[in-house]
Amino acid sequence: MRDDFVVFLGPTLSEAEARSYLKAIYLPPVGCADVVRAVAEYAPSAIVLIDGVFAQRPAVRHQEILWAIARGVRMYGAASIGALRAAELAPQGMLGHGLIYRWYRRHPLADDADVTVPMAPVELGSRALGDALIDIRLSLKKAERVGVIERRLRHRLESLARSLHFSERSFAKLFAAAENNLSAVEQIAVLKAWLEAGSMNQKRRDAVNLLKYLADHKVNDLNEPLFFEFELTESFANDMAYCGMLDALLSRCQ
Repeated sequence: MRDDFVVFLGPTLSEAEARSYLKAIYLPPVGCADVVRAVAEYAPSAIVLIDGVFAQRPAVRHQEILWAIARGVRMYGAASIGALRAAELAPQGMLGHGLIYRWYRRHPLADDADVTVPMAPVELGSRALGDALIDIRLSLKKAERVGVIERRLRHRLESLARSLHFSERSFAKLFAAAENNLSAVEQIAVLKAWLEAGSMNQKRRDAVNLLKYLADHKVNDLNEPLFFEFELTESFANDMAYCGMLDALLSRCQ
């Protein structure tokens, strides 16, 4: 077991399946101060960010990731908020993995909500209660590529999907909206049937591939972590105080 690895995981992949790829310490979706808390409690050599909270409480801060990197902790990200933060902090040494990470690196102004899904409370397993826009878009592109739908319909469905708030976004809600706004009833019926086996779940694929990669490589065989001087700013200290981790942070900055 990699008891020196901490993985923040939620709706993208079940913990049971994740453990079949990488045996590590699994924690619920990451939020503000959770990276500091993980360093304080587990002293990990690596932290993997896959899922995180957005609306329920403050999201994981960039500064706490940089703080962990400055302490020599390898930070990896994929699939969801992990891909976002890795794309944003790649110049500072965070390591991203997968198609979604590369997409955010290529399109830095892309919407965070493209990978966001509503999820059940931690007590109920943080399971997904909807579908991410990026998975909907990739599924629709695949459907067009194999001849299930026409390009015009794909564009119209993508536009409808984007118009839905992420907390309401799902294939079911998309098709309900489409039936009220579109006339391609027959194509949509065929698409629904095709999606049962043909839909894309790129978030899951990226998460699995990162866990497999980490399971197949020793930390010492990977690129050396980037060490740099970390400046404790007032805003970061205020964030950690708000999230109840200022004392733990300060004790490790001495």
